[in-house]
Amino acid sequence: MTNYAAGTPIEPGQLPDIVTDYLVAHRAHDVDVAIQSYAPDAVVIDDGNTYAGVEAIRAWLASSSTEYKYTIEITAASQIDDTHFVATHHLVGNFPGGHVDLDYKFTLNHGRINHLTIEQSATRPR
Repeated sequence: MTNYAAGTPIEPGQLPDIVTDYLVAHRAHDVDVAIQSYAPDAVVIDDGNTYAGVEAIRAWLASSSTEYKYTIEITAASQIDDTHFVATHHLVGNFPGGHVDLDYKFTLNHGRINHLTIEQSATRPR
């Protein structure tokens, strides 16, 4: 199991291009571009749900982009090793609670996102 807490802080601009490209597409609600960042056997875990494979992830991306209206700002990033990265985001919107800090925990494999876990950040980076 990867110890994401042991990461080295980096500037968000130092995240791998595939992560940055995904985050830009995700913020723009561009499902067709965002899905290209994933490996065919990728897995996403978000809000207690697991989405395995490109079609399940595509459906999750499409529904998550319309469920709530929110703004999102990257507030921190860290690198665990060559394949594990965290991008912490602050979200404000019309979802329950109105604001939250989320860690997007990425595992990369062969230049694609192989695993993404989105969960509430243990520490507030602001």
